[in-house]
Amino acid sequence: MPIISVPQEFNQDDLYVDLRQVLGSPLFLKCEGFNFAGSVKLKAANEMVTAAEADGVLRPGSVLVESSSGNLGVALSIIAASRGYRFRCVTDSRCNLATRLLMEALGAEVHVVTVPDPETGYLGARLAYVRDVCASDPRFVWLDQYSNANSWKAHHRTTAPAIARRFPELDVLFVGAGTTGTLMGCARWFKEWRPSVRIVAVDAAGSVSFGTPAARRMLPGLGMNVRPPLLDESLVDEVLHVEEADAIRMCHRLARRGFLFGGSTGTVVSGATSWLARRDARDLTAVAIAPDLGERYLETVYQSNWVRDLYGADVLDADELSTGDRAA
Repeated sequence: MPIISVPQEFNQDDLYVDLRQVLGSPLFLKCEGFNFAGSVKLKAANEMVTAAEADGVLRPGSVLVESSSGNLGVALSIIAASRGYRFRCVTDSRCNLATRLLMEALGAEVHVVTVPDPETGYLGARLAYVRDVCASDPRFVWLDQYSNANSWKAHHRTTAPAIARRFPELDVLFVGAGTTGTLMGCARWFKEWRPSVRIVAVDAAGSVSFGTPAARRMLPGLGMNVRPPLLDESLVDEVLHVEEADAIRMCHRLARRGFLFGGSTGTVVSGATSWLARRDARDLTAVAIAPDLGERYLETVYQSNWVRDLYGADVLDADELSTGDRAA
């Protein structure tokens, strides 16, 4: 076991779940939530902070400020605490209560935006607040996860090579699309070193990232109300859009087999399973990246009243879930 002195030094990068027995699909799930931040965002946060320090942007007395739906905010809260920075996370009302409380426990200040921008939604309102804060006080430093190249460089340097080492015969990689840092880092690496690997982006229905119309989205994490500045569609072979109700069903299906994952992971696995089901996938080697774990979703995704109020009474049909599990 490693011995560490700061929390960002630990990340379990070699854990995969073989989902064939759970879902009946030949899919390996790379679990990125086993670190002190509980999500894949720790990699990007650490890379961005380290680069900002090296460039002299972050100095003693600086105050970090960032817009986040949750997971990056937790990651930056941890790094800020370990390196002695103050941090203000700008989120919105969709952010899980457990996530907000976790950031505050780590010493971060959490500002919740409650009124969306009429055109760009909650994200636009969050970004406007961040820009106003930075303009009003030079101590504030915005790393801007949405356009910061270090976000994708973290995965180009670590995540993609780790997958390639473990699965030298990889055929297809499924990656969730939020800010697209993970997606772009992995896509760039495989296009450079393993161009035969098919890169499939999994986006939330209602996201505008790949040119589809905006619609209501209640799960934090994947999807965007504005086109991600980091996104280069030429690096992506295929895009899947997953309805939130299907993502939630997948979360519950996995939980019934003892695997408690977050909403983003449910989205990616749902999309990957549907993609594989439409093909003769028996001889394919497929990997999906699981960005998060499920504990922070106990009051939303795993709370039946919350789910039924937002998505309808039949979303968590027990017979349907049980039948699916038996079929797997």
